Amino acid sequence: MIRGDVATRVTSSAAFLDWLPVAVVPPILIADAAVSQGGKPITVVSVLAAFVGCLPLVVWRRVPFVVVFLSVTAGICLVLWQLHPPNTVVIIPMIALFELALSGDRRRSLGMAVATVPCVFISVLPFQGSASLASLVVRNLALCVLAIAGGDIVRSRKLSAQRALDAMEQRTLRRVGEERLRIAREIHDLVAHAMTAINVQAGVAAHLLERDPSQAYDALRNIKQTSGAALSDLRSTLDVLRDPSQAAPLAPPARLDDISELTHGLRAAGVGVDLDVDPGADVPAAVQGAGYRIVQEALTNVARHASGASSTRVSVRRVPGAVTIEVINDGAVASTPANGDAGGGNGIRGMRERAAALGGNLEAAPIDTGGWRVQATLPVGAGAPNGAEEIGGAAGIAGTDAANGSRAHT
Repeated sequence: MIRGDVATRVTSSAAFLDWLPVAVVPPILIADAAVSQGGKPITVVSVLAAFVGCLPLVVWRRVPFVVVFLSVTAGICLVLWQLHPPNTVVIIPMIALFELALSGDRRRSLGMAVATVPCVFISVLPFQGSASLASLVVRNLALCVLAIAGGDIVRSRKLSAQRALDAMEQRTLRRVGEERLRIAREIHDLVAHAMTAINVQAGVAAHLLERDPSQAYDALRNIKQTSGAALSDLRSTLDVLRDPSQAAPLAPPARLDDISELTHGLRAAGVGVDLDVDPGADVPAAVQGAGYRIVQEALTNVARHASGASSTRVSVRRVPGAVTIEVINDGAVASTPANGDAGGGNGIRGMRERAAALGGNLEAAPIDTGGWRVQATLPVGAGAPNGAEEIGGAAGIAGTDAANGSRAHT
């Protein structure tokens, strides 16, 4: 096993690949000269000339392009002078040209093809009779141009493959980033809404503990149910994230018709909620889930940040090509950060991201008469971008479905 690893490292090293032609090509040249009628006698000098003539194939990575061309031409002349292998000497320039084209660009490949013409002619002219000079030049030139073309094709394919790999990596990173944002939104919605409901119920229990112990007990029981459901759903979400092979929770996806379940916490805190929800029957699951989450976060912000709020109006209506959502409360918001998110959190930013993922938009701002308005428009059908159901829906990471399971306890 160790020997195999060592052999793999050696054979894949740059030094091994550089010296491989010097070990392989000279024996071929010597054998060609020995069996050919035009070859010269094999001597120690001619054998050394074969190896020396191939040395430029070792240094082509380390010297300028012009030096490689001239040294390869000189090596060819040396081999023809001492050995004169008539059929295989063209292997030397073919290897050099292939490697140069492989490591260069299209412009250099064209330049090499042009420069090869005089180099081939100069290499062959002193060692070949005039009768066969033209045919030999044409043959060797064709083989050299073929080597250049082969190297350029391989380089282009490698470059295309690398570009495709880079593009795939960029797409993967983008999808990972989008998925991280989506998971962050789901966990934020789950935790923020549950904690807000718990905070409201705790305030009710503290206020009624002595005056109405029975109602205070009901509030404490709601706190227990809400916190237990939130912890269970959060644990399920984190378990799936740790182990993607684990089965996802099978809680039903959130729907716009379930918005009434989100109002219990506000009503328990004494805030009146007026619902006008009529989304229609043909709203995709992606829009249903995103709309539900937008209303959930808007109501959570009312409970958390709208000081003195006494009423909230929730309107969900179907208009041509879209669903419109409006949540208005009459409470006063103490401060509005630069990002427009009351309280400095991620709620409104998350709502905007949900709307944008479906090709819609969301605005959140104080109103002149006092209070706060959240308005969203979510395209439906032809108005929604391709793949919107996957982006905004409950499918994907199981955290979406897990988060939905808490809505019945808010």
